[in-house]
Amino acid sequence: MDRRLLIVDGSNLLFQMFYGMPSRIVNEQGKPIQGTLGFVGALLKILRRFEPAWLAVLFDGEHENARAGLDPDYKSNRIDYSKVSEEESPFSQIDDVYAALDYMGIAHTETTDCEADDLIAGYALAYGRGTDIVISSFDSDFFQLLTDRVSVFRYRGKDSVLWTPDSFREKFGITPAQYADFKSLTGDGADNIRGAEGIGPKTAASLLNRFGTLENLLLHAEEIRKPSVRESVLRNAQRLRTNYRIIKLDGGSPLPFPLEELEYEPADMTTNHVLKGIGLR
Repeated sequence: MDRRLLIVDGSNLLFQMFYGMPSRIVNEQGKPIQGTLGFVGALLKILRRFEPAWLAVLFDGEHENARAGLDPDYKSNRIDYSKVSEEESPFSQIDDVYAALDYMGIAHTETTDCEADDLIAGYALAYGRGTDIVISSFDSDFFQLLTDRVSVFRYRGKDSVLWTPDSFREKFGITPAQYADFKSLTGDGADNIRGAEGIGPKTAASLLNRFGTLENLLLHAEEIRKPSVRESVLRNAQRLRTNYRIIKLDGGSPLPFPLEELEYEPADMTTNHVLKGIGLR
């Protein structure tokens, strides 16, 4: 079996587990632990599935977002966790998650001047030609990184899905390399990115199959046959170019760990074992 690098989008997994647990769970001391419990349990299942030789868990830090400088609306629809109670915030359990990762011997870090997406893309682009890589995240932006050696895993228990270039093409009708162009046209409600009016997934895929890239489409927009689509593309040209700059992952940020520092030695651990080890049980 080929040696594999697993990169986990830590913030994404924590949010998924914090909000996905059926109820608030506290330990004997009355401390909420449902986010940590879910995170560790899910991570252990992901590790057992992929048995990585190298492993990193990356989190978004609290700092200014350069993408918001391109579009102030970017992610402006997200909850401001500084204004919610501690019990309602996934970040209230982040220190326990970090303690669990330390106990498990797993490399992890927060970003300081970019998004976790940028670091994850950096690893995929730096090592994806010679190493099999699995990105564990529900963030669809990572679809643009899919190759024969890079896949995207969406953990959801028995309903988990491993995305490959073939499954992507079957679903979207385009290549992974065109996904940033596609999403620029359709927009992304999760990140509050507005696309071009009247252009949904089928129209976007059709345009890209004809013109290849967003930039080529914009250069030849007068050739678009349907008047309403042509006018929408022309009217939104500047926005679409900005969308692409926001969505495209080019991996330009310095990587926090060289590959050799991500060596992972699997240990026979259970969720209870880890929680006991960090004093939560």
